[in-house]
Amino acid sequence: MKLSDFEFDLPERLIATRPASPRTAARLLVAQGDAITDARVRNLPGWLRAGDRLILNDTKVIPARLTGRRQRAGAQARIEVTLLEPQAVAGRWRALLKPLRKVREGEVITFSDNLSATLVAREDGQGLLEFSLSGADFDAALAEAGAMPLPPYIAARRPADERDKTDYQTVFARHSGAVAAPTASLHFDEALLQQIAAMGVGLTHVTLHVGAGTFLPVKVEDVRAHRMHAEWGRVSAEAAAQIAATRRAGGRIIPVGTTALRLIESAAAGGEIAPWDGETDIFIYPGYEFRVTDALMTNFHLPGSTLMMLVSALMGTQRIHRIYDHAIAEEYRFFSYGDASLLIR
Repeated sequence: MKLSDFEFDLPERLIATRPASPRTAARLLVAQGDAITDARVRNLPGWLRAGDRLILNDTKVIPARLTGRRQRAGAQARIEVTLLEPQAVAGRWRALLKPLRKVREGEVITFSDNLSATLVAREDGQGLLEFSLSGADFDAALAEAGAMPLPPYIAARRPADERDKTDYQTVFARHSGAVAAPTASLHFDEALLQQIAAMGVGLTHVTLHVGAGTFLPVKVEDVRAHRMHAEWGRVSAEAAAQIAATRRAGGRIIPVGTTALRLIESAAAGGEIAPWDGETDIFIYPGYEFRVTDALMTNFHLPGSTLMMLVSALMGTQRIHRIYDHAIAEEYRFFSYGDASLLIR
């Protein structure tokens, strides 16, 4: 299974740098059997049935990108910081520092009047930072000083701004900890969720804190040798029971986004869905046997990415290439702020 099996040519003009407005105006490609239908996200209820269940990732993206200054002997250096993962010690975060070489261990980076951090250690090209605040005080200071951590393919084209603090967050975000959004969920607003619930479709919330590793490229030609980054997730006992009951009743389980899919498949690793609390590094590629997933709502993914491999596992590699050829020909918008697809097995 070669990396080239999952590559395709994507015109740069199709990379979205802003989302559709309103959210439900985004386009929706529906693939079912041999048919491909062009629709809008607001039309999603037309492909759902009473008794189905959508799985929603309620993680909340933190404004994880910070710009600070390091002082040394009267000289300043500008330091860009992207938070990656909180540590067991309160106030400590693993982070990317740019440039890392300009900060020594023990030196302080100042981000605002009330937020600073000390570099405690370096490891594998990353830094371990200890912030001057923790808990709710840290959250409040970060909200003031931080910017949303836009994906590299957007950040290379424009800086994050105030709009992104709303645009890059789902309307059902509850639990802070992600440094990337579960982007398929960005297409929902409260009215659409209420319409879906009113037609008898269940809504189940799970949490997977999406990490920056989601953007790491696959660097091996034999994709089976790739190692996924680990991300923390939780499927509550209530969520597991809802999913199991839906399956028993013959309803379809439809995760919204690859993050929700990876989490519920991790929780069903024993064959049946069960409560889950911990890290998952599940890697889904063609040949994977899905345990609980019947369909997937997701955006359009990067060539050669692990997410292209996941949707190829769901729909078949040749079928996905036909779907993506259609999306490109019809000029769907790609990646995090792009359009959506509904892939029905």
